[in-house]
Amino acid sequence: MLDAFAKVVAQADTRGEYLSANQIDALIAMVADGNKRMDAVNRITSNSSKIVADAARALFAEQPALIAPGGNAYTNRRMAACLRDMEIILRYVTYAIFTGDASVLEDRCLNGLRETYLALGTPGASVAAGVSKMKDAALSIVGDTNGITLGDCSSLMSEIGGYFDKAAASVA
Repeated sequence: MLDAFAKVVAQADTRGEYLSANQIDALIAMVADGNKRMDAVNRITSNSSKIVADAARALFAEQPALIAPGGNAYTNRRMAACLRDMEIILRYVTYAIFTGDASVLEDRCLNGLRETYLALGTPGASVAAGVSKMKDAALSIVGDTNGITLGDCSSLMSEIGGYFDKAAASVA
């Protein structure tokens, strides 16, 4: 896993070149947007329990068979495992947001997750629906302009949504 700075330097080094003005300008812009990125991560992190609980509650309201006898989230142990998995996915999404790079999410969380759920008989479509509900809740929290560094956050919001979409697609 490389951060944006290491990637740019590694690419220039491979070519045997100095960093270009455009590359330096892009890194400067990334640093300038860092406060917005950190605000977003802080908001998601400080509301993670609520995001997961609300997403699970909405998922189980839409798909009550999951919590009915014989359902994949029936019994306290299975429910706890479901909530744990949702929290892990959310945590890795925040890592991706913070670094601006999906590789940690892909490598350490999503790689092989679909196969694991298939082996366990967990319905991937339900997991994807839960991730989508977490996306909606997280974007709502991040999009609240109270206490956020002023500026255009549309690109960051799109990026955040993309990480959740990647997670949902990987388990569906």
